[in-house]
Amino acid sequence: MNTVGTLAVGALFGLALAAPPGPMNAVIAEESVLRGWTAGAKAGLGAATADVAFFVLAYVGVVAVIESVPRLQTAMVAVGGLLMCYFAVGAVRGARASFRPTQGEDPMVDDGKGFQKALLLALTNPFQVLFWLTVGVGLLRPGELDVLAYLPVVGSELAGTLVVATGSPALIVGFFCGVGAWVTLFPAGLVVAERRIEAFSPVVAVGSAVVLAGFGVYFLVDAATTLLAW
Repeated sequence: MNTVGTLAVGALFGLALAAPPGPMNAVIAEESVLRGWTAGAKAGLGAATADVAFFVLAYVGVVAVIESVPRLQTAMVAVGGLLMCYFAVGAVRGARASFRPTQGEDPMVDDGKGFQKALLLALTNPFQVLFWLTVGVGLLRPGELDVLAYLPVVGSELAGTLVVATGSPALIVGFFCGVGAWVTLFPAGLVVAERRIEAFSPVVAVGSAVVLAGFGVYFLVDAATTLLAW
């Protein structure tokens, strides 16, 4: 496969991993509908920054240290769960603020910290850490990657359809281009929808809170179960 084709496949892979619902997209959605495209894009940039950090750590071999210390992994799961529950409360407060006629004067609406929130969540998100411990490291090593096999729901049916060589700089560049496209276009689509549908903002904010709380509780239970097993 030529360089352009490898870039395109990398971008497709990045989009496929960034698009499914989860805590990162919940934060991006909340920031976008409550505070506008810039805030949503900043939140997306926070999540992408964590990916870049994990990529560097994987490249120098530090990620392997996390994999070899189960207690550290459990601590990260617990911290991630706590942060998700904490930000879920903030999302609920943002949803309540969006119902107020004076929302333009409410600091919960105007003074978001999406970049910091998404960065913290991404750095402690077990799913993101697990990706870089497994598939992410594989992107750096010469070998093969079954791109469509990692798609949600339909991945098992599409396995083997698109297999590319790994270890290529073009694949890595394309991957981050795909992630960048999602964190730019997703907030834009939400802002357009919010302008056309009056109740869209509070509904998305509540939905974001539910997603964050759900993942937060799940990770806390997982961490507690692991601790009890010890």
